[in-house]
Amino acid sequence: MSRRAAPVPRTAMVRGALGAGPLLGAGIATGHPGPGVLAALGAMLAGVNDRPGTRRKGMVAIGSPAVAGSLGLLVGAVVADSAGRWAAVPVLFLVGWVSGALSAMGAVWSAAALQMLVTTAIGMGMPMPGPAWFKAVCFLSGASWLLLLRLVLRVPGHGGPARSSGEHEAVAAVFDALADALHALGGPHAAAARRRMVAAQQQADEALRLMRLLPWPGRRTVRGGTAGHPLAERFGAAVALCEASIALLWEGRAVPGEVADGPRRLAAAVRTGGPAGLLPSPVSDSVERAAFDRALLEAAVVFDRTLNGAAAPGARTTAAPSRSWRSMLSSAGREYGLRVALCVAVTGAVALMLHEVHWYWLPATAAFLVKPDMGPLFSRVVNRFAGTVAGVLVFLLCTTVLGGLGAPATVALVVVGAALVPFSVRHFGLQTAVITVLVLSFVRTAGDTEAAPARLLETTLACVIVLLVGHLPRLTDPRVRVGHRCAVTLRCTERYLRHVLAGPGGAHDPRRSGAEGLALRNAAYRALAEARAAAETAAAELPGPYGGKKHDWAAVTASAELIVDAATVCALRVEHGVPRPSPAEVEQVTSALSAAADALEDGHGATRPAPGAGPRNCRSLRDVMTQLHGIHTLTTAA
Repeated sequence: MSRRAAPVPRTAMVRGALGAGPLLGAGIATGHPGPGVLAALGAMLAGVNDRPGTRRKGMVAIGSPAVAGSLGLLVGAVVADSAGRWAAVPVLFLVGWVSGALSAMGAVWSAAALQMLVTTAIGMGMPMPGPAWFKAVCFLSGASWLLLLRLVLRVPGHGGPARSSGEHEAVAAVFDALADALHALGGPHAAAARRRMVAAQQQADEALRLMRLLPWPGRRTVRGGTAGHPLAERFGAAVALCEASIALLWEGRAVPGEVADGPRRLAAAVRTGGPAGLLPSPVSDSVERAAFDRALLEAAVVFDRTLNGAAAPGARTTAAPSRSWRSMLSSAGREYGLRVALCVAVTGAVALMLHEVHWYWLPATAAFLVKPDMGPLFSRVVNRFAGTVAGVLVFLLCTTVLGGLGAPATVALVVVGAALVPFSVRHFGLQTAVITVLVLSFVRTAGDTEAAPARLLETTLACVIVLLVGHLPRLTDPRVRVGHRCAVTLRCTERYLRHVLAGPGGAHDPRRSGAEGLALRNAAYRALAEARAAAETAAAELPGPYGGKKHDWAAVTASAELIVDAATVCALRVEHGVPRPSPAEVEQVTSALSAAADALEDGHGATRPAPGAGPRNCRSLRDVMTQLHGIHTLTTAA
């Protein structure tokens, strides 16, 4: 299947053009270039995080790193003002460890941690006049300006009462992805289509969660919650349909085209606010198809009831469980932290030996390079070096052509560069080139007119150091990164199975706490997506020194995916009247899941899942045990 090119983020590019350049120009025009540089730096880094999504998602994705960046700048400036210059090395090590460990908690935490580490190095190594708190305020003001632009400048075509926010589009995208998955049933692209469907479901869940946490002032309220509650009920219908479609995929039988097109009518109804129209008639010739037909009927009822904005009390909604702080202290968090800390500390020490001032480039470069959740290390090093060379050449060319880059020319160059930042984030090398031009413009404005040539040497040193230090034993073991995420997937699946297979009327009866069960299942699929991404990164890394042959982590994550699917099917079958497995069978499977998770977390597979093929009368649970044995074999073969 061909991949469509990502659309050009025109609105984000307009925000970028109105961000860093005007702020830098205002600072120069008022005779305060230093504060102007810091404000422009804050706007530029905020532009890196200005990604597509709802306005609430933008608030979190831009605001959290901005606050962390201002904190890092404050810490760096305080250290520079009150301690000796070599105090920077232990500070970089400590902040680097915290930054790396925080990255294990999710994408937003990772972006915030990276920005905190980079601004700490800048605060200590880039001399600027003024107290530390004032520098942090200037940086935060620049980021806040871009965030304000994010809230004011909206994407054309997303206005109007029926399309009042990106949350509607996020929910509609779930139904569209569901239709694609149904069309792919029984074909070679079914698994990939299902993954896209699950990803769309997770994005919509995040969008609605932020809608509940960050309601706009003055929003109209209705019985049972905010005005967005009917949308949440429609999303609950989408979740039920997705769950049933996973069972259809597990069954492996295609459905008629008119059935596959049904969710597209629901997607159109979400976007326009109109009725869903006619939906396909039920043909319940299997448990899985019966569950899907019932979910489709319930979705039609939900859409009819919420047509005029009314919502039923206690409507079915989902909420993802919050990230645990224990992730920071997990094996993956410790590995992230130590790897980042060593690299930035070593590069910081080398930079201090080479420069008296303006030594921040080396550790800041290392911070971008070493982050393990940003792709394979070697490819990042190559793209960073190539991007820096291109950026330096472009800057020198502009300096030559424009006769030394006076203030107006510098501001114009920053306007163009900042406008390109949202576009450049799709490729690390292009992003590096654009940011290099911007940073060189900033430091030239701050008084460092000979920065460009030295940046090539320092970037080369940073690349070499990160390749050496970043590949030290015990710092690049994929068993820690991928194994940890697979273990989280299995533990979430274990909790989900224990929840849905508890006896009727018990504390975990799915009819009494369906939202909790859905949240547990969503957490398992979210951890699975992270494990798959980590496995792809590990497969692209250079061979490490941890010994033995490389694990087939792609096969491990594929087995984990089948385990979560089988658990979903088991829960759906029990809900639709299939006899519930016995407590002994449930305990056998959940204990095996726990043992396999422990083995993956330890990295050596010392604990073998429970023997045997699993329950005799429950096919989906037997499949769980089969895949667990497959995971055990794959992770102990080396």
